[in-house]
Amino acid sequence: MFSVNPVEWIGYAASILIVISLMMTSIIKLRIINSLGCFFFVVYGMYVKAYPVAISNAVIILINIYSLYNLKKEGNKK
Repeated sequence: MFSVNPVEWIGYAASILIVISLMMTSIIKLRIINSLGCFFFVVYGMYVKAYPVAISNAVIILINIYSLYNLKKEGNKK
């Protein structure tokens, strides 16, 4: 019978969120959904001891947060 390790579902969810984020036309939605996908990849990477996956996705989350901060700051100037 087909069985999937529960932690793999976290990886699948992360992959799906990343793909969905790349289809967004709004940069804000893209950054938020991408951050969620990256967060799931951090959790997945830590669980399966794939530290390069966890570290790179943690850095991407920080980049997304920085970008969202700058977008909000620019929006307040207008």
